[in-house]
Amino acid sequence: MKALQRHWENSPACSAYPLPPGGSAGFDFSVLSYNILSQDLLHDNSYLYRHCHPGVLSWDYRLPNLLAEIQHYNADILCLQEVQQDHYEHQIRPALTQLGYHCEYKKRTGNKPDGCAVIFKTSRLSLVSSNPVEFFRPGDALLDRDNVGLVVLLRPNDTSAQSDPSSFICVANTHLLYNPRRGDIKLAQLAILFAEIRRLSRLPDGSTNPVVLCGDFNSTPLSPLYSFLTTGCLEYQGLQIGMVSGQETSPKGQRLLTSPLWSNSLGINQRCQYEDKHTAESFINPAVEGAISNMTVEDLVNKAAAALYRARIEHSLKLQSSYQHCLPPDGRPEITTCHSRTAMTVDYILYTPTELVGRGLQLLGRLSLVGQSELEEVNGLPNHQHSSDHLPLLARFRYRR
Repeated sequence: MKALQRHWENSPACSAYPLPPGGSAGFDFSVLSYNILSQDLLHDNSYLYRHCHPGVLSWDYRLPNLLAEIQHYNADILCLQEVQQDHYEHQIRPALTQLGYHCEYKKRTGNKPDGCAVIFKTSRLSLVSSNPVEFFRPGDALLDRDNVGLVVLLRPNDTSAQSDPSSFICVANTHLLYNPRRGDIKLAQLAILFAEIRRLSRLPDGSTNPVVLCGDFNSTPLSPLYSFLTTGCLEYQGLQIGMVSGQETSPKGQRLLTSPLWSNSLGINQRCQYEDKHTAESFINPAVEGAISNMTVEDLVNKAAAALYRARIEHSLKLQSSYQHCLPPDGRPEITTCHSRTAMTVDYILYTPTELVGRGLQLLGRLSLVGQSELEEVNGLPNHQHSSDHLPLLARFRYRR
């Protein structure tokens, strides 16, 4: 069976940002993001894989392929989604531990069988902290799904990091809700994840360490959700709930997003930050320092309400995608997932570029993706060579301090 042809693409920015003499300020590392397709989910959604030869769908066939692929790419950091718990504990973690990796894992809540893993080479990075994120909130009608995230702080094992204890990389991994008609839930899940990333990446002086955000976001590059990821802002007045993710060309969910998107009880404001009680009080209590003394309490309450219920959400992470999402020279869409029902991009490696923050990441290169026609030539995914319905993404960065 023919294999997909993927090649390494160097970033044009490489020559524009040479290392300083001695190279002490740069730490180069690679990140792989991969939805490996949980075997239980494969069985539950078998109608998606009717195009596949039955022999390529068994776990006994898929596991060696997946492990060989991961070993071949030899990334310093792995962000895996749809990692089934029993396979993780008995097969995946032991195999990767033997290859020199340390594994962190967060299973989805409820009775879901899989979760997200962040895995890294102990020869290159050390664990500062591991922070699981649950999107399910008991009693909240919106946040009633079992998706999760995992935010891990990693310190490079180099001399610069040893001399600067505050120097670390914030690596986040998630798998957002699939349902194309529930963009409201996806945005609320992102808000929780962003609040946690900001809390963990922020330093006492107000600066931030760089962020790498990986995952299956179940949203396309032309969607409002992707725009929110990469611009830091979403004006959602009049936006249909089924249009948020871009998964369906004619979405059936015609209900409009309402403001605010999530409950105040979540403790996260419309800037996707944990609510600062002092700031909130300063809106409505003239006795609090910083309040406008000549405004009535009613004026202040109205001002707070207007700010709270404006149909706009923001985040301050300044994320950029490692991929262009279109193939040269004709601009065909890149594809990261392909099965009987769809072929599109939903997986991303996002990062904070050097020019946007004090400590940032320079993209050195990435493993190319393919288009739909190339996937059709190999009978879609999974197949004999590629054992998931997603393709792995691989990018290399330089951490500049």
